[in-house]
Amino acid sequence: MTGFIRPYQGITPKIHPEAFIAENAVIIGDVEIGAGSSIWYNCVLRGDVNKIRVGRNTNIQDGTVVHCNHDRSGRSYRESGGGDPCFIGDNVVIGHMALIHACTLDSDCFIGMNAVVMDRAVVEARAMVAAGALVSPRKVVLSGQLWGGRPARFMRELKPEEQEMGPYIARTYTALGASYRSDDDL
Repeated sequence: MTGFIRPYQGITPKIHPEAFIAENAVIIGDVEIGAGSSIWYNCVLRGDVNKIRVGRNTNIQDGTVVHCNHDRSGRSYRESGGGDPCFIGDNVVIGHMALIHACTLDSDCFIGMNAVVMDRAVVEARAMVAAGALVSPRKVVLSGQLWGGRPARFMRELKPEEQEMGPYIARTYTALGASYRSDDDL
């Protein structure tokens, strides 16, 4: 494990030893990252005002920012349970330069390059958000759907082979992250 890993207010990120963290990735505070996941170059996962959870075999590609939002009462989310965390499931693909903010990405979903998923939005399993799309707050991208545009809207149902693309890419990135970890051991 490399990268800039920083505690915040006494909470240190928990990163599984089988995760790959690029040297210049920044991970701060209440962040947990599962086995086989990969956080690539210039990514920032900032769990300062709430928590971020990343499942197993998920890849967060270069330049992506993941954040959450605070409890508007001004109290710590640990005390109040308020604000909005960011939950990212297993086998999720997040393309380069995405912005993932205080939302839920269910396992096996796909977020395209330079896409934005905002507060309290949900992207369900085997759903796809197109490159450059902006999923506005509280929207729900249903399983098997493709959403695109700014703001994003339903475009069409995904074909079965398109629904398999996310899990396939997730497996590819899990292997790629493992190869980077083994190179780090040399």
